[in-house]
Amino acid sequence: MSDAAAAADWAEAGRKLFAGRCEFIFAAARSDGLPPIGAPEVAFAGRSNVGKSSLVNALTGRSGLARTSRTPGRTQELIFFDLHGQATLVDMPGYGYAAASKEKAAAWGGLARDYLRGRPTLLRVFVLVDGHHGLKESDQETMRLLDAAAVSYAIVLTKGDEVKAADRSARIAATLDALRKRVAAYPEVMFTSARTGEGIADLRAHIARLLAERRAERTASAG
Repeated sequence: MSDAAAAADWAEAGRKLFAGRCEFIFAAARSDGLPPIGAPEVAFAGRSNVGKSSLVNALTGRSGLARTSRTPGRTQELIFFDLHGQATLVDMPGYGYAAASKEKAAAWGGLARDYLRGRPTLLRVFVLVDGHHGLKESDQETMRLLDAAAVSYAIVLTKGDEVKAADRSARIAATLDALRKRVAAYPEVMFTSARTGEGIADLRAHIARLLAERRAERTASAG
């Protein structure tokens, strides 16, 4: 099968995956209040106001599924969404919000660390980075945490509709260069826009392939 045909197949698999129902199932404000282990999970992390909730809404085609806000730091819990029993999407608290109190920032950070370190069903974390600015120190800190926890992650650049075409290749190149030093990073960068839909099909395909690979691993180990 050609690369183009394979890509088309995964794009269709991603479309079908996200065409099914998706609904809120759980919110956890404490690490001892996480839901039971169930379907494979993919999580979305990023700085406050980077567009995590907007991206979840765009992926699922449901504008009101994940609560969005112009106020940074609004998401203070781990929010779990069931994707018709095939996967669980997890919207994580935003980090790097300067106006948050030290106590709140520490609580959110502790919740995220506990989740990342102790969730065997977590397949990959998508670290969302503002396409305008590229990686910040708080993003690098999250990447170090994921490397230490041996949790696979991929970088997703957001707000692509606001980034000049001339700046895109440089932003992607700089991000890929940073990923070469990271042991748990997936060597691919995606530009997305929740407003225009750019990159959404690619991200759906990425997740569909990830789930298929997990199913294949389980089948192989069971055999």
